[in-house]
Amino acid sequence: MELGRVGIWNRVVAEGRPDSAEAAAELEELGYGAVWIGGSPPVSMAENVLAATERIVVGTSILNIWQHEPADVAAKSQAANEKHNDRFVLGLGASHGPAVANYAKPLSKMREFLAGLDAAGHPREKRVLAALGPKMLELSATEAAGAVPYLTTPEHTARARDILGAGPLLVPELKVALTNDPAKGREIAREHLSIYLKLPNYVNNLRTLGFDDADLTDGGSDRFVNGTVAIGDENVVDEWVQRHLDAGADHVAIQVLNDPLPRAEWRTLAGLTQAHA
Repeated sequence: MELGRVGIWNRVVAEGRPDSAEAAAELEELGYGAVWIGGSPPVSMAENVLAATERIVVGTSILNIWQHEPADVAAKSQAANEKHNDRFVLGLGASHGPAVANYAKPLSKMREFLAGLDAAGHPREKRVLAALGPKMLELSATEAAGAVPYLTTPEHTARARDILGAGPLLVPELKVALTNDPAKGREIAREHLSIYLKLPNYVNNLRTLGFDDADLTDGGSDRFVNGTVAIGDENVVDEWVQRHLDAGADHVAIQVLNDPLPRAEWRTLAGLTQAHA
């Protein structure tokens, strides 16, 4: 997969509306290497972006394995790649206990789902896993093309690279509040981050990165917000992207928090695609 070094993480761009299709086409024109569709998108949402573009890689970030059958996902993934010049990558994740009925043993569930994909002929090099902890990262290296960690830090990227080794793909998501007003940036960030502080998978991983109870309650401390969100202008975002790349990332998926479909901000940040080519 020719991802380039910088891509975009967004969900609205894949919703199939005229403005979404226009935004997808513009992302390609701006030089971004990939579009990562947020939330729990089915393969059909990726098809919306694929149909609006010609070259850019499109991935799910992530498809919820509790909501789909592997044989069906494999068939739809193959169809998307056959129709759209082999540009689709299947991002898979085990979601979170509060969001899934009868949630248990996510690693075992992921192994089971991957075995189902194998049985249906889905190629391992066309899938990546939402991985935070060591065991899921190890699985990303052996049963997939790599990992797409979410809500992490450059320190986690370095840790993940050590576990994955030199070969597998590593694509961390990076949250961005594009503003020169730090207080406004933290306000934007906190509104976005609040839901994740209720999800044990993220909270537990953040604790391993040095955040404590004081950081992860009451909307999150300034230290937590400043440590997980790039707040500032395009130069600040550039520094954050470089930190992830220096830590071992192959590609950084930028999630701009300013607006659901932040086209103006994407234009402002488009120079990063050349700076990190």
